Amino acid sequence: MLFAILLPGISMMFRGHFLKGLLCGILHVTLIGWIPAAIWAVASYNEDQAEKRHRETLAALRRQSR
Repeated sequence: MLFAILLPGISMMFRGHFLKGLLCGILHVTLIGWIPAAIWAVASYNEDQAEKRHRETLAALRRQSR
């Protein structure tokens, strides 16, 4: 998560969001844009984590119902 705050564009690219990462990187270049870019990257990171937990829960439920 610290990586998402310090280098938001690269953080998004590493997680597979290339276009979002590029836009976030351009936003990060400006001093005023760094704060919204960091917030966006952290929100995206949290969303990816929630999606991962959701998939794991669904997989566990499918295994349990068999």
